[in-house]
Amino acid sequence: MIAVLGGLGAALAFSITTLVYARASQLLGPAVVTAWVMLVGLAVALPVALAGGLPDRLRGAVIAWLALAGCGNVAGLVLTNAALRRGQVSVVGPVVSTEGAIAAMIAVIAGEELAASSGAALAVIAVGIVAAGITRSETAVDGSAKPAGLAILAACCFGASLYATARAGDVLPVVWAVLPARLIGAVALAAPLAVSARLRLTRAAVPLVIAGGLAEVAGFVSYTLGARHSVAVAAVIASQFGGISAVLAFLLFGERPRRVQVCGIALIVIGVAVLSALQS
Repeated sequence: MIAVLGGLGAALAFSITTLVYARASQLLGPAVVTAWVMLVGLAVALPVALAGGLPDRLRGAVIAWLALAGCGNVAGLVLTNAALRRGQVSVVGPVVSTEGAIAAMIAVIAGEELAASSGAALAVIAVGIVAAGITRSETAVDGSAKPAGLAILAACCFGASLYATARAGDVLPVVWAVLPARLIGAVALAAPLAVSARLRLTRAAVPLVIAGGLAEVAGFVSYTLGARHSVAVAAVIASQFGGISAVLAFLLFGERPRRVQVCGIALIVIGVAVLSALQS
């Protein structure tokens, strides 16, 4: 049940970040938004991590998992923000949310065992996620890469990051599992942008990047806690953020999902309810 609750908390947090990125990317651009979100998250996570001191097991393979988690998270965010700048939340969100299915697949291949009933429920959720991401074939406004294509690349990066975060979170305090992405984002994105005087921030974007940074940290903390009990379950449940984002985008932005997307969201809800009952 903890894996389900951790995944649900992550789904809610990630749905907030998706909506925030959709608006902030229009104001600042994908790289700048990601940089500011990482800086906000770093300001929250770094003092907590340092207060607890360096973990004894922070070495070798654990450092490699942290590096993969951080790089995958930052790359996924840049790609997601680029997709949201060109496409609708109701399209990009559900496609990116297939990250959970990717992480779950990696976990199962790596040897995580699942009961047949739980596996069937996860399969229903995965089908729902894919259906929710089906969209018309449309090119971007500027003629560049399609938003769905960027979202697929983001999902692959996020999937690898989720699995690596779970592996690191098994042996490290939770805050250390979420810290690498913030550090990498600050060094690889924020610092070069600041040096080139491109790390701009408008008054309208301030509450958006703060909300995004806080929600990012909260989402990964929740996911990491859930993944300690089951990576596959927590990852797939966290993927609900795509469906939640699509619904919120309809309510807040007037974006209308297709009928197949609505059916996909319904499958997600049913699958999560069944999985929650099985895990309780």
